[in-house]
Amino acid sequence: MSSSEGTQPMEAKRGLSGAGKATIDAALRVGGLFAAVIAVALVFIFINPNFANPNLGVSVLRAMSSVAIMAMGLTLVIVVGEIDLSFGAMYGLAANVLAVTWILMGISVYLAIPIALVVAVLVGLFNGFLVTSFKIPSFIVTLGSYNLLYGLSLWVSNTGTFNPNYPPPGGEVAAGELNFFIGLTQNVGKYSLSIEVFWMLGIAVLVGFLLHRSLFGFRLMAIGGNPEAGRLARLPVRRYKILAFILCSVLAAIAGILDFSFIQTSQPDIGLSQTFPVFAAVIIGGASLSGGKGTIIGTLGGALLLAELQIGLALLSPGPHVQQIFLGAVTIGAVALDLFLTKLRKSRAS
Repeated sequence: MSSSEGTQPMEAKRGLSGAGKATIDAALRVGGLFAAVIAVALVFIFINPNFANPNLGVSVLRAMSSVAIMAMGLTLVIVVGEIDLSFGAMYGLAANVLAVTWILMGISVYLAIPIALVVAVLVGLFNGFLVTSFKIPSFIVTLGSYNLLYGLSLWVSNTGTFNPNYPPPGGEVAAGELNFFIGLTQNVGKYSLSIEVFWMLGIAVLVGFLLHRSLFGFRLMAIGGNPEAGRLARLPVRRYKILAFILCSVLAAIAGILDFSFIQTSQPDIGLSQTFPVFAAVIIGGASLSGGKGTIIGTLGGALLLAELQIGLALLSPGPHVQQIFLGAVTIGAVALDLFLTKLRKSRAS
């Protein structure tokens, strides 16, 4: 055997570094997550065989949809090395802006929906501008935005609730517009699967391509993994961070609009309870708080696991406190695992 042939295995081993190791780590993390999803399902089925009912599986998919859509936007922000805590309030503001402009002001729903999305773009631009221009920590900026947007929801809605089926006195909703709006998330098929699930899957394909198969996603990863190196490489760090915040806000608005369509009721505080589940789904899905790491498939897996726990515990009826305990424990465990794997990678690299 020639020396060149003998060195090939060693070179192959050396070649498995950087991106290769990161890919393997991500695959193992996602594989373990979906193994946990299956294991939890089997435990629930063992405790209560009714959990195997296909209708319950449909409920799990519906429950994960809005969380997953918002979580995909948050994943982009975390990948680029920032944090956004305002998406829950943005979810509610989009639903309330749509409700007021359409039901109360009489603007066509076909125009009211774009108006709500434009508001989301402006909110994302506001967050990104403050973070990148004034160097204010994103945690502080978006925590302030959370309260600011909630206040705007209270002001816009005048602390009232709106239902397009029962417009306020003097208001009128055209039947065609109502059918269109309800049709955005109507149930289809034998098991009454909400179209919102297909919205989630379509958005997952688009965001997944953007993050994992485009120059934009590659640069997001690079900036989040090493911001200083990104600046030295003259990457448009400021622009990419602002775009990540905008996409996060827009996806939160889309989730709010779709849930408004499904529930058909908008309230001033709608969406505020979504902050922790969405954040938990992203962290459980393998995104690193230090930036530069995260996958859309992992985020979907995190949302699926949380929805499974939510529906399963509701079926078992152990009390509302148990669900909160599980959610907190799983989130802490996911963060601890991320820190452990990060230290492990650093020790192997050294």
